[in-house]
Amino acid sequence: MNPFPCGQRQRFVGRRDFLWQLGGGLGGVALTAMLARAAEAKNPLAPKLPPLTPKAKAVIQIFCPGGLSHIDSWDYKPELARRNGQPFDADGKLQFFASKPGSCQGSYWPFRQHGQCGRWMSDLFPQLATCVDEMAFIHSMQSKSALHGPAMFMANTGFILPGFPSMGAWVTYGLGSESDNLPAFVVLPDPRGLPPGGVINWGAGFLPAVYQGTTLNADAAAPPIADLFPPKAFAETLGRDEQAGRDFLRELNLSHAAADPGNSERDARIAAYELAARLQLSAPEVTDLRGEGEAMAKLYQLQHEDLGPFGRQCLLARRLVERGVRFVQIYCGAENTTAKKIRPNWDSHEDLVRDHGYWGPILDNGAAALLKDLQQRGLLDSTLVICTTEFGRQPAAQGKAGRDHNPGAFTAWMAGGGINGGVAYGATDELGFKAVHHPAYCYDLHATALQLLGLDHEKLTFYHNGIKRRLTDVHGEVIDPLLA
Repeated sequence: MNPFPCGQRQRFVGRRDFLWQLGGGLGGVALTAMLARAAEAKNPLAPKLPPLTPKAKAVIQIFCPGGLSHIDSWDYKPELARRNGQPFDADGKLQFFASKPGSCQGSYWPFRQHGQCGRWMSDLFPQLATCVDEMAFIHSMQSKSALHGPAMFMANTGFILPGFPSMGAWVTYGLGSESDNLPAFVVLPDPRGLPPGGVINWGAGFLPAVYQGTTLNADAAAPPIADLFPPKAFAETLGRDEQAGRDFLRELNLSHAAADPGNSERDARIAAYELAARLQLSAPEVTDLRGEGEAMAKLYQLQHEDLGPFGRQCLLARRLVERGVRFVQIYCGAENTTAKKIRPNWDSHEDLVRDHGYWGPILDNGAAALLKDLQQRGLLDSTLVICTTEFGRQPAAQGKAGRDHNPGAFTAWMAGGGINGGVAYGATDELGFKAVHHPAYCYDLHATALQLLGLDHEKLTFYHNGIKRRLTDVHGEVIDPLLA
């Protein structure tokens, strides 16, 4: 009986003990296999059949933070042009978000009709104008906040307060993932930085943490994911020893998970580390654009100093969808700061011609290239493309050449994935100040997108704090005129 450092003692093994330990060892092998099968069966990212017939398999959402001006882009207002220079608020009773209304200010770009549908679009988007027959516009969008952060949260999660699951997280929760080696929900922030509100915009909220978005760096000069590879000092741990260590760690994780079920943060952390190991191969492959060829580089303007970064984001989105990623969110613009040469997003308080004049060609080139690329590859029918912003801008001038925030009216558009192209839904008043015909909120856009993915927005729920929560809260109607 020799004591060990742990205080236990060794003794001779008898016949009964030998048989018992042998059986226990075999049972342990069986238990490990059973735990592995149970973990696979309970894999929260396993693909799920949608309850409704889906028309789309994946979503690519383009988000333009800062407040893209609908009256300078998609929403044609000839009466506003006619009243250009006249007082907008003759009584002086109105107060905008950050200013008193100036005179009426028509679009800084002329509008023209395009496509077989004859939809009006401003000259700010000449390339997207060639895709207008594939696009459906919601001209009556509204927000409940004129602040960037809360309005961003509402557009992404349906709530102006942080802490609620994003649309991408809800879609991943409802449908799972079709890829074993890539995240189900990928976010491509603007190379300039994160948008207003930061990573909360693609968080999982009270859903299990495994459903939150994974940020992918679209910068060609940087690793696709921070800290994806170990430092050079640990290079000797790679190879066969690394795989053995991963296998052993997986056994420990499965055993620990079986003893403490229901811990979503721990389960998400385990799943994240296991996915990270696979991402060491899949992430560099999906972000390596050298095999795309000269034609794709030209289509997306990858070599252009200003157009190239967003073009790369759009091309990456197509590659991700091709490889089974369920939801890709692209940000065209970063956090709002004061302008140097330009503002880093679509917020245009001082000089809309300067700021929208810079961002317009960026969105125009990348989004048009994406739609044409998806259509050429036969992916547009199964991929829903959404383009939105958090709110619009006012029809009256702010200062000499700016426009203030306008939560009462803005435009979103959708294409592909079961959308009836070339149509428009809702309308603003004659000046573009407020939505007056079929006013819509993010709830209606979300309900429509979920419907196209085969999900009923009223039945996609998660029980939290005594309430069956859903993306559309207690609101939302599917916009049937937009459906093909």
